[in-house]
Amino acid sequence: MANAAEVSEQINTPISSAELERRWAAVRAAMAEQGIDVLLMQANNDFMGGYVKYFTDLPATNGYAATVVFPRDDRMTVVGQGPFGMAREFPPGEQGLRRGVARFLGTPSYASSHFTADYDGELAQTALEGYAGATIGLLGTAAMSFALVDYLKRGKLSRAKFVDASEMVDQIKAIKSEEEIALIRRTTAMQDGAMEAVFAAIKPGMRDLEVAAVAEHFGHRFGSEQGLFLCASGPVGTAAVFGNRHLQNRVIREGDQFTLLIENSGPGGYYGEIGRTCVLGKASQEMKDEFDFVLEAQEYMRGLLRPGASSSGIFASYNDYMRSHGRPEEKRLHCHGQGYDMVERPLVRHDETMVLAKNMVLAAHPTYVTAGSYNWVCDDFLVGDGGGAEKLHKFPQRIFEIG
Repeated sequence: MANAAEVSEQINTPISSAELERRWAAVRAAMAEQGIDVLLMQANNDFMGGYVKYFTDLPATNGYAATVVFPRDDRMTVVGQGPFGMAREFPPGEQGLRRGVARFLGTPSYASSHFTADYDGELAQTALEGYAGATIGLLGTAAMSFALVDYLKRGKLSRAKFVDASEMVDQIKAIKSEEEIALIRRTTAMQDGAMEAVFAAIKPGMRDLEVAAVAEHFGHRFGSEQGLFLCASGPVGTAAVFGNRHLQNRVIREGDQFTLLIENSGPGGYYGEIGRTCVLGKASQEMKDEFDFVLEAQEYMRGLLRPGASSSGIFASYNDYMRSHGRPEEKRLHCHGQGYDMVERPLVRHDETMVLAKNMVLAAHPTYVTAGSYNWVCDDFLVGDGGGAEKLHKFPQRIFEIG
């Protein structure tokens, strides 16, 4: 069994046990208030599988399902990748890597193999055997497999009451503790350094993918585990809209523009994102003029990020601002929370019900395209007591002319 020193050495920036205890206590108090006996969550990745990480300090990865049963009055059970019949019991105080966990049940199930669909559900049912007539709260139903919940509802838990408890936990999870904020600051500082490294390394003859790899490697040196690195290059006078790795084969030429979004996790597993543009030569006047406006739009957004502000109200105000300045309305997601999820609530748009609160962290990336330019900037912000949010990224906000 791993001891505390081994845990600290093995985990990439472990969350303190005191922080985990704070989360568990807050959620259990909310469960008691709402009459929920046990929570069930599942994820298969660490991009948007934040519930699993939030409760266990261990992320779901690589498409392998991680299922967590969180009782109101007992320690957790985790179901995950392992051999048939695997059942490890953890006496109190001896959990090692699995703090707050009473047992781990393993099964070799795979989403690519349909005949294993019930394997995780069978073990989750074992973990929930004492809750046949209880109220079971589901977290992140969009991330759960249909097979998991379907199996439980058809089996021994058919008399249980299933409710969506995501709203309850989201209200707690979205407001960051001092420990979490300190780690998010380390994430944004890491991303500042990664962007600086990219602009120092970029040169004609490199493929877009090779440039993005500079940022990924830098992040891995300073606590990152996972992330997106979206980029694109193109001649000045065109709209170089970034894409994923499959679309990053273009070879950069002298005089080209290059746009990069670094959206990776940092120490402790917290996501942030920063976006900038450089030119291997001179930027056009259109690029400069539109970038100046993008900065004004982001600053306008920053002033709206205040405690008590409604997401739908902020979204409506932002689009009024864009229309009044002759720019297109935003029809996608240009501002959203971040934490263990790359995209986390609140989503600043018309359909979000969560209001902003102090110590929420949000990314803001006003973006629009013209025939001759791709116009955007991206940074993270911390909501304070009032008077506008604090910009966490310190990397300069300008179009970098290199060479």
